[in-house]
Amino acid sequence: MKLKNIIPVIFLLINSLTITAQEQTRIPAGISIAFKAGNAAELSKYLNSTVELLLLDKEDFYKKNVAEAILKDFFISYPTKDFIIRHQGAKNDAEYAIGNLMTERGNFRVYFLLKKVDQDLLIHQIRIESENGK
Repeated sequence: MKLKNIIPVIFLLINSLTITAQEQTRIPAGISIAFKAGNAAELSKYLNSTVELLLLDKEDFYKKNVAEAILKDFFISYPTKDFIIRHQGAKNDAEYAIGNLMTERGNFRVYFLLKKVDQDLLIHQIRIESENGK
């Protein structure tokens, strides 16, 4: 096989591997949109019935409605400017994402873990930490 025939085959293989990897990690777009808007009510649509929330000075397991209220208070105190997912992946039966949340009062690193419940991917853990370590 000539080199000019091999290059398109290599390109197709790399392209198909990239598409396969992207399909395996499927964080619902609504989560990013909710973080970007600072919308706790919209984000709560993706919360499991109980969520581990690690948010500044709060760290515990909360019922969905309590977690939503805590997130709402956070978004009121820290109005959002932008949210970008920097990394996402899958491990065993879970999906995860790490992103940067930019607010009017500082930037935060956000980590969330999703697991499949019935047919839906739901958030089981959210961790929001200040980027400056405070």
